[in-house]
Formats: sequence, C-alpha cells, structure tokens
Amino acid sequence: MFMILRHMPFLSVLAALCLLATAPALAADSTTTTKTTKTVTTKTTKAVPKAAAKAVAKPAAKAAVKPVVKTAAAKPAAATAAKPVTKEAAKKEPTDPADNVNAGPQLPVPRFVTLGTDEVNVRTGPGQRYPIKFVIRKDGLPVEITREFDVWRQIRDVDGDGGWVHKSMLSGRRAVVIKGRLQTLLKKPDEADRPVVKLEPGVIADLQTCREAWCSLKIASYNGWLKKADIWGVYLDETFKE
Repeated sequence: MFMILRHMPFLSVLAALCLLATAPALAADSTTTTKTTKTVTTKTTKAVPKAAAKAVAKPAAKAAVKPVVKTAAAKPAAATAAKPVTKEAAKKEPTDPADNVNAGPQLPVPRFVTLGTDEVNVRTGPGQRYPIKFVIRKDGLPVEITREFDVWRQIRDVDGDGGWVHKSMLSGRRAVVIKGRLQTLLKKPDEADRPVVKLEPGVIADLQTCREAWCSLKIASYNGWLKKADIWGVYLDETFKE
C-alpha cells in the first residue's frame, strides 16, 4: 500500500507528462479538422461547376445586331408617255442613230405612205427622248409625211392628228381611206359603169393606180374604181402606178 502510494505521484506525473505530450497532437488534429472543415465548407459553398462558373462570370453575350439594310429607294416611275406603251412597240421602234445621216434617196415632202407595223409610237418630237403623244395600232393605215429630220418623219392621219415617228415604222406601200358618205366602187372609171361594192367611210383600200380624176382600188377580193375626191391618201394632181 505504501508502495502504491509512494509511486502514485510518479504515475500522476507520468500521466500528466503523457497528457502534455499528446496535447499538441490533439490540438494539431483539432486545428487540422477545423481547417479542413472550413475549407470544405468554403469550397462547397462557393463551388460552382466550371462551365456554370464561366457562364456566370461571363456577361451574357449581346445579341448580334444585324446592320439595318436600307431599302433602295424606288426609282421614280417614268412618265407613261415617255415609254413605249407595249414591249412589242419598244422592240419595233429602233434606237436613235449615232449620227445624223439620211440614208437613201431624197423623196418629195409632203408625200403619202402607210404604217408598216400594227403598233407605232407617235412622239411629240424627232427622237426617243420626246414623250409619246399617242399610239396608232393599224398596219397599213395611210399617213402623210409633212416634215423630215434625220431618220424621223412628222406625219398626220386622215383626222389631222400627227407627230413624229421613226422612218422604219413606215412603208412605201400606198393605201387610201374612204371619206365622206357611203361610196360605190365601180367596175370601170365611169360613173355610169356597173357597181362592184358599197364602201363605208373609214374603210382602208389598197391603192393600185391613179389617172386623172380616178383611182383603181383593191379591197379584199374586190377591185374597182373610185374618184380621187372620195378618198384620202392621194393628191388630186398625182399620177400613181403601183
């Protein structure tokens, strides 16, 4: 008993020393645990998937703003009168020549001719820069040339309406228009001769020949004679042979 009591202080001291020796380790373990916990907690709290982190950190990309495409201003529509009324008329009417050359022999002015196509632009002046005054749609209509300028001809019709047309729109073929009242085509140039057919005013007939006061005409399958005074498209003093 004495021995135990005797040695008790030593054991207590030893225990105390052991406790002192292990205390730093325990303290270290406690610190490490605390630090580790904080680190994990911190990382866990702030941990964001890399992809998400980039998405968050990176400001949202602005939608690409496409440059505004300016709509080309509509070209002002050309005046209707300044353009051929139809594509067909535009194709038939040639462009202005590069020079001022009158081809072919000089013909008398005034003189009668006919339209060589079924659609002719009649302009206010001698050139395509002049607006279209009106369009004649009648192939073979007789017209009178009253003036010439380069390749352009000033014409007028039976009603006195006129303007400028390109010479390529005209033909040397001759025709006349029945005027006045209802006329009678005769078999021969004699008022007493047999009638062939009655002709209404405005009817167009092909001119075949003229002598003195009479002209020979052809209308469809009919042939006959009519006085110059009853037709438009030939001069009273003109002698003509087809």
